[in-house]
Amino acid sequence: MSRRRAVLGGRIALIAGAVAALEMLCRSGIVDPLTLLPPSGMAAAMVAVIASGSVTGDILRTFTTVAVAFGLAVAFGIAVGALLHAAPRLRRALDPLLASYYAVPLFVFYPLLVALFGLNVVPLIVLGFASATVAMAMSTLTGLDRTPRVLLKAARVHRLGRLRTALLVVLPAASPDLLTGVKLALAYAFIGIIAGEFILSGSGLGYQIAYAYDSFDNRTMYGLMLFVLLIATAANAALHAWEQRVRRRRSGR
Repeated sequence: MSRRRAVLGGRIALIAGAVAALEMLCRSGIVDPLTLLPPSGMAAAMVAVIASGSVTGDILRTFTTVAVAFGLAVAFGIAVGALLHAAPRLRRALDPLLASYYAVPLFVFYPLLVALFGLNVVPLIVLGFASATVAMAMSTLTGLDRTPRVLLKAARVHRLGRLRTALLVVLPAASPDLLTGVKLALAYAFIGIIAGEFILSGSGLGYQIAYAYDSFDNRTMYGLMLFVLLIATAANAALHAWEQRVRRRRSGR
């Protein structure tokens, strides 16, 4: 068995053990079922609430909002990272701001965004975009910094223009770090938008979870929480697998 498969098997075993232990604690009554449902109950509630169709519109709204914010953040973050890499003085000036950017919880600005744009989907998109862009820009900077100079010299020897150098040399060399940024941007977009829906939104998965909590509807709340967790984990795992594949190809393994 390869080391990679052994690590994957260990992770799966750890997660399975934790889920089994939580199931046992809930079923035995050590954990009050009014406080926490057993994992099997969460899964049953998730299937029931999704099959009922009552949250289909909210699911589509949340995922569409995340997709728009995520796409804008990736495109803008790459552009900002490339600009800062090409302008060292601007980068030095903005480094303190970038380093402390996530020290402030961005969702506290959501009421201000609502006042500016109205109670619609735009404040959520702005919030998700703002949460994800800096992570993408920082990963872009890291990827560009790590691009071997010998590759750039080889591009000049072959008289490649700036566009061809960027597409054929820099982009493949920086791709592992870019994928790391994409993975982080997706996570931050999810967090920002779900948090925004918790606060003031009138629809979306975050709103439905908050409404179920206020209504003491534990089954719906935990079912939707599990659904969000599974979707976010699956998307992150797919991007992580892609990132690791690119890194192995670069290292020749």
